[in-house]
Amino acid sequence: LLLTMTNRLGRAIDRARLLKAELSHRTDEERAQALAQVDILYRRARVVRLSIILATLSALLASALIITLFMTALLHWERGFLIGMIFIACMTALFASLVAFICDINLSLHALKLELKGIKPGPG
Repeated sequence: LLLTMTNRLGRAIDRARLLKAELSHRTDEERAQALAQVDILYRRARVVRLSIILATLSALLASALIITLFMTALLHWERGFLIGMIFIACMTALFASLVAFICDINLSLHALKLELKGIKPGPG
């Protein structure tokens, strides 16, 4: 999951750099379209960064959960509430990460629509 997210972040950053490099060779209309794409790419990068942070937090909480489970077993503690709270936090972070990832997918489709604006679909 994290590998996929970091790859998407890298692609968004690379595409934004490419568009920036091409700005001086574009007409005013093309430049406006490219700047709109750069804006979307920047928003995508921020959303993917959030998704990565939340997925990493989820993994860290899962690790904390495992450590807590082993410690409670070794020391014969009854910490069901703590274990439950760590598990809920872990799943909440994972859920939020995946929601942010879906938002990135939607933004990328919006960017594609913007990039293909003006192209007439062919027959078929």
